[in-house]
Amino acid sequence: MCRNIRTLANFEPPATDAEVRASALQFVRKLSGMHQPSRANAEVFDRAVDDVAAVAARLLHSLQTSGPPKDRETEAAKARARAAKRFGKQDVGAPTTPRARAAGSA
Repeated sequence: MCRNIRTLANFEPPATDAEVRASALQFVRKLSGMHQPSRANAEVFDRAVDDVAAVAARLLHSLQTSGPPKDRETEAAKARARAAKRFGKQDVGAPTTPRARAAGSA
C-alpha cells in the first residue's frame, strides 16, 4: 500500500505539490487502513491528507543538507538496476504469468 511513498528531499528539481500530496495520500491510507473512505469518513480523510501534505511540504522546505541535490533520472536508473538485480531482468512485453508463458511457448 505504501509503495508510492518516495523520498522527496534534496532533489533537483524539487518535489512538486502533487508529489507531496500523493505521498500524503498514501500515508493516510496506510494509517487509516482504508484505500477509499466511506462517505461518512470522506471529509475527515481528505482533511487528514491536506494536513499531512502541508506538514510534509513545510518539512521539505525547512530541511538543510550539505550534500548536492540528487538527479531524478540518475536515482530512477539506480532503482531500476536494483529491481533488475532483485527480481531478475525480464524482457519488456514478455508474458509475466506462468499460464501466459506456457501459451507463448506452445
